[in-house]
Amino acid sequence: MNFRKPLLLAAAFAISAFSSQSAFAQESKVEAQKPKFDDLPSPEFSGGKQKSFKPKNWLEAEATIKLSMRPEPKSKTAERITVKWYVAVKNPEKSGTFLLLTKEIVHVNIPLDEDIISSVYLSPASLRRLTGSDRAGKGAVEYVGYEVLVDGEVKAADTDKGQPGWWKSTSDKISRTDTVPLLDKSETPFANMWWDAYAEIEPKRN
Repeated sequence: MNFRKPLLLAAAFAISAFSSQSAFAQESKVEAQKPKFDDLPSPEFSGGKQKSFKPKNWLEAEATIKLSMRPEPKSKTAERITVKWYVAVKNPEKSGTFLLLTKEIVHVNIPLDEDIISSVYLSPASLRRLTGSDRAGKGAVEYVGYEVLVDGEVKAADTDKGQPGWWKSTSDKISRTDTVPLLDKSETPFANMWWDAYAEIEPKRN
């Protein structure tokens, strides 16, 4: 019995399949801009019974990114990307040290070759806990950085100052904490504002 022919056919099929997969493998590229951060007053909405209140400040950090894929899918849309945020704030308990706050956000249905914004927030209550003031959020921040991952691979990273990757520092002057949470846009009163400018966030699953 001649076993050689079936083996050669199997090998040829495997090579053909591998070549086809390689030919259609998508390459992704991310253009990332430096993150910005600023104080942002709580929004006031009309409708229903009006109640008077004095808006307090949130801290908003955001970055504009652009994703491209080649070959480009017919939908001109990427299924999902992950943005990891890193915010270093001054430690209120120990002068000269910093607390590292982190947040991982999964964005879905990302339009290709179009500027989109990813953002994170600190609530007024969190800022008060960190600073002792309702209006001192921006001054409490030392660094803001982020990474963009596509299929688990870091495709871009940037920071407002210093070098990207400072969040990996082993210095005893900076320590990770979950004392106060960073929030994504859907977890804030800004959830439905400026909708089309911001990347869609994957809904939380119960």
